[in-house]
Amino acid sequence: MPPTARAAPATAPSAAAPGAASAAKAPVALPSMDLPPGPIYACVAAGTRTAIEYPDNVERLCRRHPEMGPCQYERDACRKSGGRVFTSRGDEVTLAVEAAYDARVQRVRFQADGGAAKR
Repeated sequence: MPPTARAAPATAPSAAAPGAASAAKAPVALPSMDLPPGPIYACVAAGTRTAIEYPDNVERLCRRHPEMGPCQYERDACRKSGGRVFTSRGDEVTLAVEAAYDARVQRVRFQADGGAAKR
């Protein structure tokens, strides 16, 4: 009986389809958190720039871990009022950045009414 030919190992999808790599999402560039003293974020709404103020202990937390809930809560409040969030260096904190922050931590959200949590 002649020896059987072995099948070539399967190639990765990116090697098989050169255009597949461009279809994948590019990593989001997170804003630098090497910020000067003072407010970390500013909310720009209707042409007005307003500093987002945190208590001292929360500000220290947000400087080290901008993905944490108290930091995100104030940024979301700005967006809900129709504003955009920028760091004190001028980098915008977009929804894509927020998604990257969410990927860094595991969030568990509970609702008091027992309804399904919105993501």
